Parts: sequence; structure tokens; C-alpha cells
Amino acid sequence: MNIGLIAHESKKKLMQNFCIAYRGILGKNSLYATGTTGRLIEDVTNLSVRKYLPGHLGGVQQLGADIENNLIDLVIFLSDPQSTNSKDIGLGNILRQCDIHNVAIATNLATAELLILALDRGDLDWREMYK
Repeated sequence: MNIGLIAHESKKKLMQNFCIAYRGILGKNSLYATGTTGRLIEDVTNLSVRKYLPGHLGGVQQLGADIENNLIDLVIFLSDPQSTNSKDIGLGNILRQCDIHNVAIATNLATAELLILALDRGDLDWREMYK
């Protein structure tokens, strides 16, 4: 499965910790992330991550295009709903793309853990047929 990973600035450390905790599951899949998030994940996990541009420089649009082309099966977007930083990436377009193209998305740690465990159990195998 292809997993997209994005994190607002204030959630990048949480994303690193999440990826450390679930490195075994994530390592069995292909990972895609916006530039800075991808680099930070690679630094702490030694997992291979295909990195887009940084989110505010077009990485979000690149991920959105891959979702639109049915290349992404699951998105974990650890967002900060209280963020006012103009460089933080917008959630709306990614949510819309995931809804349109039947891609499971988590926007917080609780749902991210549920989706990763479901992925490990095979609950998302239907995506292979969907493709």
C-alpha cells in the first residue's frame, strides 16, 4: 500500500514518534511525504520515504495529484487545528481529494493508530481491488 504522510509544523515531532512506534508496519509499505516531514521521518526511522516538495512549496499539490491518480491508499495528516502559521499546509484540499477518491485519512493520532492497525490486519486490502 502507498501511504501519504503530512504533518503541520507543530505536529512533526508527533509524526516522528508515530513512525518510530509503527516502523514495522510502515516498513512493509511505500511511504510518500511532503519534503520536511519525509526527511524527519527518514532521520529517525531509517525508512525509505519518497519526498515531495515541502508542503507550502507544492508538496501538498503533488500528494493531491497522486491521490487523484489513485496512487495513494491511505493518508495520515497530523494537523494542528489551532495553527495560524501561513506556511502550514491547508487540510481542505487533501480531505476533499480523499473523499472523492475513497482514500482513508487520519487527521489525529487516534485515527492514525486505528488506520495503521487496520492496515496491518488487512482491513484495507479492498483498495487493491478498487485500483
